Amino acid sequence: MKTPADQIAALPVHWDKSGKLRVLMVTSRDTGRWVMPKGWLMDGKKPWQAAKIEALEEAGATGFISDEPLGTYDYVKDAGRRGSVLCRVTVYPMMVDRLKPRWKERKERKRHWFSIKKAAKLVNEKDLTELLKDLAKNPEKLRHIEEKRRAS
Repeated sequence: MKTPADQIAALPVHWDKSGKLRVLMVTSRDTGRWVMPKGWLMDGKKPWQAAKIEALEEAGATGFISDEPLGTYDYVKDAGRRGSVLCRVTVYPMMVDRLKPRWKERKERKRHWFSIKKAAKLVNEKDLTELLKDLAKNPEKLRHIEEKRRAS
């Protein structure tokens, strides 16, 4: 088995008015299924900085991203004529401050806030489903990001 190619993803979240943690998902450009904003590592950028850029480009989300990953998941990316590529995605949680009304990929994607449990049901990747289910059981594990944001 080949070594997986590294990718990064943002997990854009916010606490709604009732105190529930919500996750922002976007549709993929090819299949239209709900996914996290993700992409390849970028030269000159730390992984979490690249994930923050992906959240801005794919979802129009701005906010504070943690430099501590929440976890990883694997998936097989269809690379067209080159076949498929096994990818390992490192997920960085991001507290969303604002959604821009205009963003780079707005004509190619939809975005929507979901409960963590609903998001876990929508994604196709087993490890990502488990990561989200774990977060749904213990959303307080993301409270430290709020503290880091205030301290920065």
